[in-house]
Amino acid sequence: MANGRVTVIDIAKAAGVSKSTVSLVLQGSPLVNEGTRTKVNAVMRDLGYVYNRGAANLRQSSAKSKIIGVVVNDLTNSFFAELAVGIDLVVQDAGFVQFLANTSESLDRQTEVIASMREHGISGLVVSPARGSRAIDFKALVSAGMPVVAVVRPVPGAKVSSLMSDNHTGLFSAVEHLAKLGHTRIAFFGGFEDTAIFQERLAGYRDGLAAAGFGYDEGLVFACAPSRAEGAKAVARAMAAGDRPTGGVCFNDAVAFGVYDGLRARRLEPGVDFAIVGFDDVIEAGTSVPALTTIAVDPQGMGRRAAQLLLKQINAGKAEAEAVVTPVRLVVRESCGVNRMKPGRRTA
Repeated sequence: MANGRVTVIDIAKAAGVSKSTVSLVLQGSPLVNEGTRTKVNAVMRDLGYVYNRGAANLRQSSAKSKIIGVVVNDLTNSFFAELAVGIDLVVQDAGFVQFLANTSESLDRQTEVIASMREHGISGLVVSPARGSRAIDFKALVSAGMPVVAVVRPVPGAKVSSLMSDNHTGLFSAVEHLAKLGHTRIAFFGGFEDTAIFQERLAGYRDGLAAAGFGYDEGLVFACAPSRAEGAKAVARAMAAGDRPTGGVCFNDAVAFGVYDGLRARRLEPGVDFAIVGFDDVIEAGTSVPALTTIAVDPQGMGRRAAQLLLKQINAGKAEAEAVVTPVRLVVRESCGVNRMKPGRRTA
């Protein structure tokens, strides 16, 4: 396997069959019996072989693809739609098109769509990894020299470029804002506990509480899928507690909008009866009622930066991993409502 590239000859040797048999398997020929086909396919998976349909059809190994793969874990979250728009703006200007796929947090789906993209000869990949992704899931891409940029979620140990927002600072600022308004029981809503991004944001939340002189109460952490529907369920649990919180910081804006829904289901008004801070600053944050105070990460800007990192590697002809953390800022709007330190109300 010269230079880490697996060839048809390597597959044939490992499977104990002829090169022509491997070729027939790749072509889906009915001339190969099912036992042999299964054996060859297993060897290809073990060795990380990817069949390049473009190369097979055109036989132009020197031609460069003008396709960028973009794989996200939850396209129903408008953050990722905005991220994809930012990527598209940059790659279009560079003469590329994006091949977009959604995994819905499925590792199997992620493996399938990335394999399909590679078969169609993508030049590079931007991926927001599915929950549970490991470094080994990207080993074949790294071995093949494929430029990869992981966005939003880091993959510990993976030798690929990464682009993350400053999660710790964002949650710290959110807690600080609520504490300055007089809130002492501040909840944390949303996020999968087994992801690195959740742990980073939880650390920011805990440090924000400590800086304000408050103790950490794990009973105020309501982890859940980072979606609107689950955000509504999470705040319902919080409101059913004996010593319930008066405000909360959310894993993302989708969860914050769910908190709005859950409060209203209990005849409580966001920004009046309960203070809320989101994270992301999607377009809807500024038009929601009340307008959402949130941590702005500039989703389209992240998309543009991810595309620039990827194109830099593609143009250089080599995939050199680099880690970038983008700054965040608190955008104060109306969803924190009441200043609990002073009589009367004001928007915050």
